[in-house]
Amino acid sequence: MADKAAQDETDKQVEMWKVKRLIKALESARGNGTSMISLILPPKDQISRVQKMLGDEYGTASNIKSRVNRLSVLGAITSAQQRLKLYNKLPPNGLVVYTGMVMTEEGKEKKVNIDFEPFKPINTSLYMCDNKFHTAALSELLESDNKYGFIVMDGNGTLFGALSGNTREILHKFTVDLPKKHGRGGQSALRFARLRMEKRHNYVRKVAELATQMYITNDRPNVAGLVLSGSADFKTELSQSDMFDPRLQAVVLGVVDVSYGGENGFNQAIELSADMLSNVKFVQEKRLISKFFDEISQDTGKFVFSVKDTLACLEMGAVETLIVWESLDCDRYDLLNTATQKVEVKHLTSEEAKNSAHFKDKETGGELEVQEKQPLLEWLANNYKKFGCALEFITNKSQEGSQFCRGFGGVGGILRYQVNMAELEEPSDDAGSELWSDDF
Repeated sequence: MADKAAQDETDKQVEMWKVKRLIKALESARGNGTSMISLILPPKDQISRVQKMLGDEYGTASNIKSRVNRLSVLGAITSAQQRLKLYNKLPPNGLVVYTGMVMTEEGKEKKVNIDFEPFKPINTSLYMCDNKFHTAALSELLESDNKYGFIVMDGNGTLFGALSGNTREILHKFTVDLPKKHGRGGQSALRFARLRMEKRHNYVRKVAELATQMYITNDRPNVAGLVLSGSADFKTELSQSDMFDPRLQAVVLGVVDVSYGGENGFNQAIELSADMLSNVKFVQEKRLISKFFDEISQDTGKFVFSVKDTLACLEMGAVETLIVWESLDCDRYDLLNTATQKVEVKHLTSEEAKNSAHFKDKETGGELEVQEKQPLLEWLANNYKKFGCALEFITNKSQEGSQFCRGFGGVGGILRYQVNMAELEEPSDDAGSELWSDDF
């Protein structure tokens, strides 16, 4: 189960990276006139309703006076209608469609048709016909990826909530009637105090048990972080209690004081913990790279870096976690040696690709013909499962991330077992050793 959860998390990371790359490409695209349609359908929408709306738009667009503009808009609407015909019903997470004519760098027009189901439900409904694609809703999807748990606990009751992006959900709430302090003295004072403490203790126990039910699935926390909040001291008692599940204790992001209980307290807790939540991805990234650096400092031999060595270890199936900078500048070239009819694979940065020597055979000096070129990141995102490893994308915004990108070439991995890289570099002029010929 743990392996499946880790695999799902990796798949999600890869999907997020693909959407990021798509957003970048869409944002830079520009059309000649209003010939670009952005269409987003939330999960509960109806395809028939959207088809009817597009039909009405087609009728309206037929009245556009400019012939060129009219034809381009009608073409884009027709393309969107054709894309929607591919779906009998709306996918569970909704549907995103981008279609229209865009201008290439050479000044020519190129048709773009993109339709896909987002990696998580999209709550936005959008139809725009413009000279650019509208990607704000997709960007929001990336910002608010993780789900966070909230426990709002005070003397009147407790609320269990979850926050994912701008969608908040109340999972469960209950009220409690705890005895107040009183001024009755005599022999009864100790007994009343003991009963009061016992009821408080039972209340904390109940909240701890419910928290486990709400936030643990398949023996793992189902939230990226947990925020404890409330207006009394109960939240602190809960966080320090032995009854609070250690698995949840490990994901507690912090304890915040709020002025209210219930839903008002939930809203206030979300506002007060905004900084905490934004740092979670940052912390996870730092933890991952610190683990990589620990392997290096302890000289375990269970680490690899640089494009050449990392890909060699991937081929061996030795990489457990592959760490890649999300803006890595490196392309994978399949080069055909016309003399021998053999295909070589080279990995070159954009700077190295300017050097024509990389596209010549070292022995004969003959030209190597480019059969295929694609970004190395894209190739890894599409093929990492074949090598049985987890793929983690990192940024260079943290100190550790920046060090990894600058000092280790932005590519590395934590290995399952020790690999002696010196042995892999035995002097050999076979095609096999030429396979990973270039590096940063």
